[in-house]
Amino acid sequence: MDEKWKNCGSCKKPIRYGQKHWICSVSTCQSVRFSPVFCTVNCWDAHVPTMNHRSSAWAEEATAPKEAPMASRLPSGGGDSDELRNRMMRQMAADRKPVAAKDVLIVASKLKKYMKERGGASCSGDVMGALSDIVRHHANDALDRARADGRKTVMAKDFRTR
Repeated sequence: MDEKWKNCGSCKKPIRYGQKHWICSVSTCQSVRFSPVFCTVNCWDAHVPTMNHRSSAWAEEATAPKEAPMASRLPSGGGDSDELRNRMMRQMAADRKPVAAKDVLIVASKLKKYMKERGGASCSGDVMGALSDIVRHHANDALDRARADGRKTVMAKDFRTR
């Protein structure tokens, strides 16, 4: 496959799916949040003094996955698709922690203050739940777009206005 998997941690050259690469043997370089990969042993060697590794560090040969995960192979355009969302939600169900579907996602005091200052109005008790549902819907759409682009970070561009 010709797609980029990750960039080299030193020279930033792309490492393709199925390509041989090197990883650092030091445990702090193999965490979930920080796990650099290197296209050559020389690139790994350049990273050692930067990270203050001791002389017991070595480069371990590894191979990138053969193909992109399903979420990054899905088309990123074409609008919001219920089929796309359902497929991705099923795929992520095992990885996801249960979230209470009816948690209030809106800061009530901030919204009530805004309504009072902007229009002299107050909010009924069910407004927070209704707005939370709207926020959940848009957040799910943004998550779909980020995953379809192969990202785990949702960005402002993932929230489209209609």
